[in-house]
Amino acid sequence: MTAATQVPGGSPLPRWLRLAAAILPVAATAAIGSAATQAEIPGWYASLNKPDFNPPNWVFPVAWTILYTMIAIALWRLLGAMPRSGPSRKGWWLALAAFLVQIALNAAWTPVFFTAHAIGAGLIVVAMLLVMVLWTIRLTWRFDRVAAWLLVPYAAWVAFATLLNAAILRLN
Repeated sequence: MTAATQVPGGSPLPRWLRLAAAILPVAATAAIGSAATQAEIPGWYASLNKPDFNPPNWVFPVAWTILYTMIAIALWRLLGAMPRSGPSRKGWWLALAAFLVQIALNAAWTPVFFTAHAIGAGLIVVAMLLVMVLWTIRLTWRFDRVAAWLLVPYAAWVAFATLLNAAILRLN
């Protein structure tokens, strides 16, 4: 079995610290998203013109719960794949930085779109998020292929969200 498919265990970080470091930013992102949407769904969002392919509202929390779980596992695996030394360590730090930037963009999109009602700015944020998720997959692949694969459904969902955001902007 290659290092890219093993469950991480070689990291100098204790297992519990890796777990906390993987769960906390993802949970914070989920909490920000939930807080930003709760009051807006029945009022502002319901009043928007939406395309025919807009899913029912119940799909979003189900999809995000699954995706956030996969994102946290991917981050946990990436944290466990940290090289102890050598030139690949720089690449690992870049992969981690990309991962954290895409989490920050994820956390930013919901308040921009839902709280600020800035559909155009939301489209810019979600498009940047898509680029960063794809780049994160590419960079993570080198260190843990399972982690990279865990991010593929997330990339597909963010691509769909980008299309949906663009359609809502066009219709409103």
